Amino acid sequence: MSRSQQHSPFNSALETGVRTLSVLTASYPTAHDLNRLVQYDYLIVHSADANGPPSLHPPLPLRTNELLVRRKLIEAGLRLLISRSLVSRILCEHGVLYRAEEAAGAFMNNLVAPYTASLRERADWTARTFDPLSQHELNRVIASLFSAWTIEFQPVEIGKQEEVF
Repeated sequence: MSRSQQHSPFNSALETGVRTLSVLTASYPTAHDLNRLVQYDYLIVHSADANGPPSLHPPLPLRTNELLVRRKLIEAGLRLLISRSLVSRILCEHGVLYRAEEAAGAFMNNLVAPYTASLRERADWTARTFDPLSQHELNRVIASLFSAWTIEFQPVEIGKQEEVF
């Protein structure tokens, strides 16, 4: 692996951390658990899948598999944000929740690239649309988006007279 590949900002703690911070800032003062943040990250990147604004990233085939790898990246992003006092971890009876700190809004306001502006629009849409939903309701929305994903893993039906060895 070359030196430039080792420090790529894509699919990194920095990239997912900025997306997570954008949604936590949009949801402030509401705190979210890791599961919801993983779901929100998908919704922000692929907002058109949920009848939202145009997606930030292109609609690649098999993008539904992203949820499987996204969790670790978001955890790394949260650790980075916590280390910079942009996000706080809250321990409560529901588990571990994450909330934007006061400095988060000012930090996000200093990011002015066109991609960041688009990111903030999708984060605002995600918070407005999905924060009012219970976890069960949000899970149903995500499940409906991934109905095609479950079909990919269904076994191929084999006729009664055929056998596979």
